Amino acid sequence: MNKVHNFSAGPCILPQEVLQQASEAVINFNNLDLSLLEISHRSKDFVEVMENARNLVKELLGVPDGYQVLFLQGGASLGFLKAAYNFLPNGGKAAYINTGTWSSNAIKEAQKIGVVDVVASSEDKNFNYIPKGFGIPNDVNYLHFTSNNTIFGTQFKNFPISRIPIICDMSSDIFSKKINVADFDLIYAGAQKNMGPAGTTLYIVKESALGKTGNDIPSMLDFRTHIKKDSMFNTPPVFPIYVSMLTLQWLKKNGGVKWIEGVNQEKADTMYQEIDRNGLFKGVTAKEDRSTMNATFVLTNEDLKEEFDKMWNEAGISGIKGHRSVGGYRASMYNALPLESVKALTEVMAEFEKKFG
Repeated sequence: MNKVHNFSAGPCILPQEVLQQASEAVINFNNLDLSLLEISHRSKDFVEVMENARNLVKELLGVPDGYQVLFLQGGASLGFLKAAYNFLPNGGKAAYINTGTWSSNAIKEAQKIGVVDVVASSEDKNFNYIPKGFGIPNDVNYLHFTSNNTIFGTQFKNFPISRIPIICDMSSDIFSKKINVADFDLIYAGAQKNMGPAGTTLYIVKESALGKTGNDIPSMLDFRTHIKKDSMFNTPPVFPIYVSMLTLQWLKKNGGVKWIEGVNQEKADTMYQEIDRNGLFKGVTAKEDRSTMNATFVLTNEDLKEEFDKMWNEAGISGIKGHRSVGGYRASMYNALPLESVKALTEVMAEFEKKFG
């Protein structure tokens, strides 16, 4: 386990055994006496890595036939534009749910291609809840939403049900819980939360949904380009894909998505119980929409901030400073964060209450 309890929101904590394996591969990969960073991405050794990574995604998430798994570049921020180019005809219309910074950015990118109908938004309360009870129009090409909101600490507990295609940015909760991939035409996720280091982005796309917009899509933004080349149209980000493969192997070895979903729920329950119990703290988001990945909270007495900051720093806790849009604190509890780290933080919070409550 890390000497430091790493609650960073991303890039975030990775399993220690994964870091060890990755560090060895940087020096000598597959006993080639070559670094992973030096070998050709066309070599059989790396082609095997790519195939293993894609197959692990399919196995762990139960990806059905007819879907393609891609490891590309550009982060989810480029995914905002890729989604629109591949699914929104020029002048077409798409429905978006606005639940924070990243969905707002996705809306801006889609507006460069067609019309965006924001069918629901929580902006009126600084994105501290997930909208409910909204309608989805029938005259749109797809519905887009962000499943988990890292900055504000909200998460869709139930996905929208729609007769139109659904696209989801799952960057911060992919592999954290069971999902039905068949409900979506496109899922995309940056690696740097639950899967690996920054530098690669996972796409799971329904192949039969592509090629219907009539758009003249730039080659690098066209999913069909990358499907034809098995994610190697250009030189792939070798190291992030390799570390993602190792992380998915770690997840599979320990019991897969079903196992980690239980672990994540226990971590979240431990964290939120202390926030609700302790009179010196209060949660930021609506309780029914609280994220299992990112717990956001503030002090009830800001005059004690310096004292609390001193205590958690001395306890070897890192990365809990809240985003400037929310303030306060944010404990990011991604897959690789052990329950022991959450308990270390809640123990500091309890001790803080004894001293200053």
